Amino acid sequence: MPLAFFFFFLTLLPVFGADYPVINQLNSTDVLFRQFMGDVEGNRRRLVSARMRPEQVIEHLTIYRYTVRSDEDIFFLAARLNIPYSALASLNRLNNPTVLKEGMVLLLPSCPGIFIPSNIETDLEKIIGAARQNTEGSFELKINKTGKTETYLFFPGMDFTPTERAFFLNSGFRFPLRHYRITSRYGIRNDPISGHVSMHQGIDLAAPEGTEVFAVADGVVTATGFDPVYGNYVIISHNNNYSSLYGHLQRIETVLRSQVKSGTLIGRVGSTGQSTGPHLHFELRHGGRAFDPTGRLRP
Repeated sequence: MPLAFFFFFLTLLPVFGADYPVINQLNSTDVLFRQFMGDVEGNRRRLVSARMRPEQVIEHLTIYRYTVRSDEDIFFLAARLNIPYSALASLNRLNNPTVLKEGMVLLLPSCPGIFIPSNIETDLEKIIGAARQNTEGSFELKINKTGKTETYLFFPGMDFTPTERAFFLNSGFRFPLRHYRITSRYGIRNDPISGHVSMHQGIDLAAPEGTEVFAVADGVVTATGFDPVYGNYVIISHNNNYSSLYGHLQRIETVLRSQVKSGTLIGRVGSTGQSTGPHLHFELRHGGRAFDPTGRLRP
């Protein structure tokens, strides 16, 4: 969903370079931590000042850098830094709390607000962007991240809406199809091919041939190919030892070892392998063992 059509352009576009001040300790012994906390306090005062214009607030935005430690999560960091976790999540493009890991380098904004990237990728970014299409008081920023410049739309002082917060906190999985009909559920059934009673390890989602199939969560493509039963298939590994399988694909639209986001196109519905008609066979596994995915999938 392109956002360029409602960007508010400044005469002088703020550009943030790669040499961000590095905070090493989240306590008062670190000079840069004290400086960051002073910047945050100043920006909070500016946001509530009736006499302060929005562009004056944006002039005081600064960005710092911090490497996450093993015992820290986004909620701890937000509380310690006095910045809403929505600002940390949106700037660093975190789709849910579980993607934050030890050793990850975070950018820390000194002003509360919501950051929306121009190249929207995840479901959460789509929801945030759609909710603010006609909202004023935004500013375009260019921010250098890992050697490349990304363009963001920044809304100073804004926070997640209840819908966005619920979506962020829900670390479940999206449905792999936008439109579907469940034709076979997880569990014991009469196999439509052999006619014998057997265990069905996933769910079957009927849809027209060629329908887009999407990754149900962020992850890495760990297997693709053809199987006599599954037909053309894709397997994606996710955080916390989860994996997902997509079978009977007409066509595979991803490649081995590629990083995918929740909602990335990975294939097309087909009827390859042992199949009685166009549908997606979908499995969700934990530790390599399949379980009923219906309670973990969100529309």
